[in-house]
Amino acid sequence: MAGSAIKPTPLLKDELDIVIPTIRNLDFLEMWRPFFEQYHLIIVQDGDPSKTIKVPDGFDYELYNRNDINRILGPKASCISFKDSACRCFGYMVSKKKYIYTIDDDCFVAKNPSGEQINALEQHIKNLLSPSTPYFFNTLYDPYREGADFVRGYPFSLREGATTAVSHGLWLNIPDYDAPTQLVKPLERNKRYVDAVLTVPKGTLFPMCGMNLAFNRELIGPAMYFGLMGDGQPIGRYDDMWAGWCMKVICDHMGWGVKTGLPYIWHSKASNPFVNLKKEYRGIYWQEDLIPFFQAAVLPKECVTVQQCYIELAKQVKEKLGKVDPYFIKLADAMVTWIEAWDELSSSEEKSSKQPNGTAK
Repeated sequence: MAGSAIKPTPLLKDELDIVIPTIRNLDFLEMWRPFFEQYHLIIVQDGDPSKTIKVPDGFDYELYNRNDINRILGPKASCISFKDSACRCFGYMVSKKKYIYTIDDDCFVAKNPSGEQINALEQHIKNLLSPSTPYFFNTLYDPYREGADFVRGYPFSLREGATTAVSHGLWLNIPDYDAPTQLVKPLERNKRYVDAVLTVPKGTLFPMCGMNLAFNRELIGPAMYFGLMGDGQPIGRYDDMWAGWCMKVICDHMGWGVKTGLPYIWHSKASNPFVNLKKEYRGIYWQEDLIPFFQAAVLPKECVTVQQCYIELAKQVKEKLGKVDPYFIKLADAMVTWIEAWDELSSSEEKSSKQPNGTAK
């Protein structure tokens, strides 16, 4: 019926949480209202917990600040970053849902070349609910999309694909560049809309960006730790990269796939390249050791759960990267603390410590 107020039930409505880290009022949600309003939001407030964060009316949400994190996790709260968007992973931990979509508060709804608004969440869900092809590359990209299939020469034994654990989306307008690239290309904007989704091959790492990202929390959640970054740490802006490298090694070990490409969001503003350089410069230097470490990382066959894989990876981080800088010894310890906190919250039947302090009427 034309003009009906009845809204269609969104995909995975009761199985997905949207996690948003923020330091400001969430006015950006107004643009996302048609796509997010029927989902549950978990908002992780960074910085000063006494500051009031305003959320537009009509959204179903929980709001956690630093005081809540300290109350819920106790001494283990030390593993959650402060004054860094890495604090978002606390939202992954307290969620009770199977899937997570996380987005930054400077990301708006993008339009496709036909001028239609992109439902980013719907595309992520489609990515997660269809298989991946990590073992053999299909030159028509995602063979499970409508209008595509496996090309000639693709082994029939591999056409069933692998379970998809992570869907990595991209950005129009402001690209996700590091500080040196920002400085030499201050006016560059990404205007290319590439209508493609592809699986990152097994054994291949990639730079994961956390501003437009979805994953199967039940499957890979314990590996999506965004590290120790920000206040009191020697590095920032490598939180999602760290999670991406750890997650990919574990997905390869467990036989799961990672997709990248669609959906696009509109990244509205570039962060200050000089501030970014201060946060990143050690990471830019260290990554020349980090990438070979993750490329060579092997997990023993005895590791059959993500938690076991992650604890083993933490051990290897301490042994090998601890020689690069003492920070990695601290990070490895935080990785173990993260898993302990994750398991404690997960095993608490009533999760009585989870007391949201801001639910929309």
